[in-house]
Amino acid sequence: MQIFKFGGASVKDAEGVKNLAHVLKTVGYSNTLIVVSAMGKTTNAMETVIANYFDAKHELQSSIQDVKKYHNNILLDLFENEHHLVFGTVDQLFQEIIQFFDHNKSPNYNFVYDQVIGFGELISTTIISYYLNEIGVANTWLDVREFIKTDNYYRNAKINWIQTQALISTNVDNTKLNITQGFLGSDVNNFTTTLGREGSDYTAAVFAYCLNANSVTIWKDVPGVLNADPRYFENAELLHQISYTEAIEMSYYGASVIHPKTLQPLQRKEIPLYVKSFLNPENSGTTVGKDLDLNPKVPCYILKQNQILISISSLDFSYIVEDNISHIFSLLHEYKMKVSMLQNSAISFSICIENNYNTLERLLLHLKAKYKVSAHKGVKLYTIRHYNPQAINDLEAQKEILLKQITPEIVQIITK
Repeated sequence: MQIFKFGGASVKDAEGVKNLAHVLKTVGYSNTLIVVSAMGKTTNAMETVIANYFDAKHELQSSIQDVKKYHNNILLDLFENEHHLVFGTVDQLFQEIIQFFDHNKSPNYNFVYDQVIGFGELISTTIISYYLNEIGVANTWLDVREFIKTDNYYRNAKINWIQTQALISTNVDNTKLNITQGFLGSDVNNFTTTLGREGSDYTAAVFAYCLNANSVTIWKDVPGVLNADPRYFENAELLHQISYTEAIEMSYYGASVIHPKTLQPLQRKEIPLYVKSFLNPENSGTTVGKDLDLNPKVPCYILKQNQILISISSLDFSYIVEDNISHIFSLLHEYKMKVSMLQNSAISFSICIENNYNTLERLLLHLKAKYKVSAHKGVKLYTIRHYNPQAINDLEAQKEILLKQITPEIVQIITK
């Protein structure tokens, strides 16, 4: 059994869907399960739909129609007959979105988000499944929500592994080509949940773990895992192989090529992960596995944007000690803040956080009741693993540095 994951960039248009079929025919697709994300920037477009539902209802229908038009154009490019069953199936999915909005009574943004956002994946996999069957690549479409069961922590749900393992091992026919959605699950009441943004990689790992797969391959628009994101750093190099530990470290610090939660289930069963280019499927890409030395051994650069640097000190210049730090972390947990970096001295405590749940202002008010607090919004956090002096000098050039932290393996620098 092998697991393939295709992201939104790989299926952003009809040519991408055709190329997915080409990849399958090139590398083989027997005993394969495919996990697919929403097409192109559909998730962003669906977030606009959700925002309009809450804040601009007069624009809700037009934003839904924008998403529908985008997918209809792909359908028209893939299927010659406009009366093909796929058109009606996709239209029904859009009707479900509208019906949800018409009947929803919950004011909970996170609940509404999860009920709506996943239609991007449901639509993309429906289109691709119909297309593959149309060209003779027989496949079975699976609703991932019937297999991955979670708690109801909407937008970042935790998997019920025992229930998920039982459902997948019992109900997935691993002798066939299966296609399913990334990112999604369902709770005990069968409401849709999501596994966190970019959670499709994680979905692939969950199926691999539960099916004892031989491998997982993530198909990307880059040659493999690079030592830096080429959008932000020049002369990025391909890493031919890295260990699970190295990949986990890189993902923890924000490397976007592998989702942070993806690697743990693979590591537990020593299932190798391959990251390859969907443009050049026969190239070797990057292998992630047990006890593999970093090759080549070069500095690895990671950038996290739109961070908030908060500096906290006591009002009376007393020490920031254990009970203060415990209190601060309890507030970070309460307001669902993800900490990317922290540094403390005798009388101050600095944290770099992500405001994913738009709770920053409430957190700051709570902190200011007890501490002196300052916040720098929109800062950048750079991390270099396996740094050398030249790497640090090049990164710091012409930047205003707000905070810097060095350990034997890692340097982190926060800049404006």
